[in-house]
Amino acid sequence: MGSRTALVEDLMERFPHVPREAVFKEDLLRGGVAFDPSALSDNENGEVKPKSYFIFSFDHGTLPELGEAALRRPPEEIILTGGPYDLRRTVVSVRVNPASPYRVAADEHGLLGLYLDGKRIADVGVPPMPEYYRHKLANGKSVMEVAPTIQWGYLIYLTVFRVCQYFGAKEECQYCDINHNWRQHKAAGRPYTGVKDVEEVLEALEIIDRYDTAKTSTAYTLTGGAITKTVSGRDEADFYGHYAKAIEERFPGRWIGKVVAQALPRDDVQRFKDYGVQIYHPNYEVWDEYLFKMYCPGKERYVGRDEWHKRILDSAEIFGARNVIPNFVAGVEMAEPFGFKTVDEAIASTTEGLRFFMSQGITPRFTTWCPEPTTPLGKANPHGAPLEYHIRLLQAYRQTMEDFGLSSPPGYGPPGPGNAVFSVSSFMDSLPAEEPTKV
Repeated sequence: MGSRTALVEDLMERFPHVPREAVFKEDLLRGGVAFDPSALSDNENGEVKPKSYFIFSFDHGTLPELGEAALRRPPEEIILTGGPYDLRRTVVSVRVNPASPYRVAADEHGLLGLYLDGKRIADVGVPPMPEYYRHKLANGKSVMEVAPTIQWGYLIYLTVFRVCQYFGAKEECQYCDINHNWRQHKAAGRPYTGVKDVEEVLEALEIIDRYDTAKTSTAYTLTGGAITKTVSGRDEADFYGHYAKAIEERFPGRWIGKVVAQALPRDDVQRFKDYGVQIYHPNYEVWDEYLFKMYCPGKERYVGRDEWHKRILDSAEIFGARNVIPNFVAGVEMAEPFGFKTVDEAIASTTEGLRFFMSQGITPRFTTWCPEPTTPLGKANPHGAPLEYHIRLLQAYRQTMEDFGLSSPPGYGPPGPGNAVFSVSSFMDSLPAEEPTKV
């Protein structure tokens, strides 16, 4: 193609039904973006909301490799608008890559823009520092450390267990850097609490509730690493569930409560429901049977792919199919050494998984794979999956939803280009906007 611009424009022309905003968003998510010093934040002391590293690094380098971006964090997310492609408002999670052909920088007037191949292609907006980030807990911890918000403030992300008990090469998911991210932040001397105290979480939520007067924060997600034994004497359902119980008792109905956990047995899932959780995310990661075994060895060993899928279907009987939303990591289907060699094969496999779940009324969602360099798949595949795969996945995803008469899942904010706030993939940007409710 000769340039990244030519590749992107070719895909926009070949797949006109995929919003042009989603094409750029997927390319930024899969390959990252570089930041000029003029576009970095002043961490928690400035006017821009900084990147919180809420669970994974989502970067294409370790902290020491990011240069000034490791000292002055980039913004949590950026918004793209305008430019020669007349982009509608598009929220993109920041994944730093100093070698990316995309760069965010200020022009001579101090206005931030996104540049590709040296040409300004969009105006860039950055999230303002929320008032609740300016207030600390009684023990001095920051709200950003305990209860960061993402998706332009829509979602409170509560990573209450910062490591995973699937540990080492024979158990860790091969694309996941949760354990390394914990280690690098501790090594850098940053505050990065391993197990968050439930009272600290409640105190942080109290601050958010008090200062979020516009009620922008609409949902919370409870998540963290897999628990194969116990944490603080609790098994996985009870550990994550007891946070939900405390939150719902203190703030009944204030937020949509979501839990990301393993696919657990029916009785454990019922405990989540009893604790007040509204949406359950038992992530299945990758559809293909062989790739699941190769890339999710701990999950295969402790649960197994077939049992994982059975538990997902069982959980729909407890939560209702619409409220069971398993995630997969879009792109690892094509990761060497075991992944599919062609986009056609990868899309066929992933679509098979979408049809399996959507035929049962369950709507999966996906995160665009970021090949973090400390993971086995990141090391072997530094450029991730081809952009064409991600664009065709958006097309297949929307078509499969239409085939089964499904609409956008709850707890993700509004769908549609120009409306979506979900920032770690473009699936919500690529769905039709909802018709306004008639009164």
